[in-house]
Amino acid sequence: MEVESNPVKEYLFSYIKKSEKQFQKLFSQKKMDVIINDITKNCYQKVSLMNNKEESLGVFATGILHYMLTNAFLTSQRKIEHKGIEIDIIIPDLKTLEKDPKKTLIICIPKESNENSIKEKLNQIHKIQSEKQNIWFVLTRDIELKVKTYVIQKENSSFSKIIYDIANFVNVQGSNKFKILRV
Repeated sequence: MEVESNPVKEYLFSYIKKSEKQFQKLFSQKKMDVIINDITKNCYQKVSLMNNKEESLGVFATGILHYMLTNAFLTSQRKIEHKGIEIDIIIPDLKTLEKDPKKTLIICIPKESNENSIKEKLNQIHKIQSEKQNIWFVLTRDIELKVKTYVIQKENSSFSKIIYDIANFVNVQGSNKFKILRV
């Protein structure tokens, strides 16, 4: 099976590769927000001009989170389906969601900006995650959803704080797997 190339992912991971040495130092200093801010500051403009802006930024945010979670050694599953509902990121995994929703975080990254579609996606997620506070959305603009949201933008992006909030969530839930970030 051949994997389809994606210009957003290629651009993002090319930038990350060029910055790897600097980012590893920042990881060791637990400066996750600095890494996210650096990536968004330097890649956002070009990514937002690729194809459909919302779709490109959704792929961009997903790629950043994939990179951050991998480097933080955090157990997660990405791009899975449960009961016919697509899940972008689930922490730690589907098995935990089925056993104990309180210990499971679902992060949804819509690839569009249509408010009704985003709210419909939230309604779908509610069907599999009963804990409202454990559903987070990453958006390209601020929308009132009554769940935790992060907005990815070039500067002053609330998205840069998501990794710390994930660390807090994991630490509160009693998991000791998030070794790189003790908060």
